[in-house]
Amino acid sequence: MTACTECGFAYDLTLAPTVPALARDDAEAYAGLLRAEPSVLRRRPAPDVWSPLEYACHVRDVLLVQRERVLAARRNDTPVAEPMGRDERVEHDGYAGQHPADVARQLTDAALLFGNALDQLSPAGWERTLIYTYPERQVRSLRWLALHTLHELRHHLLDIRRQLHGHDGNVPDAA
Repeated sequence: MTACTECGFAYDLTLAPTVPALARDDAEAYAGLLRAEPSVLRRRPAPDVWSPLEYACHVRDVLLVQRERVLAARRNDTPVAEPMGRDERVEHDGYAGQHPADVARQLTDAALLFGNALDQLSPAGWERTLIYTYPERQVRSLRWLALHTLHELRHHLLDIRRQLHGHDGNVPDAA
């Protein structure tokens, strides 16, 4: 994947060292959106589409899982990034019943933890690899993992904004 046709995200691997700061900024954007009315945050637009709160919980968990993958790739030569069980986590961790303020804080902390793991990488560290199993099994660098994680943040931020504010994800202007 070099670009996402839905959200417009481009995988420019040279930008990987900027991901820690960008992830922290995105986490703050999530925290702001999680101040909405809890009943709105828990509402699914369709049975098979996550609610804004469920998307936020997913992103929090992505950041934590990706941090562990970065650390594993630093310890081991080309470890396998086992699937995180994204769909199962919604039920197993009770995403819909979590408190939005807690999720906002946890997501912000997860972005800090993920960013710190990336900040510790040397130039050679960015080139360490792991086997990523989605969308197909492939050897990927930590540069790619950083950008892929940022794509997750950006894409799901758009998903949440679409649900809360309208089809294009932009907050309507106040008249």
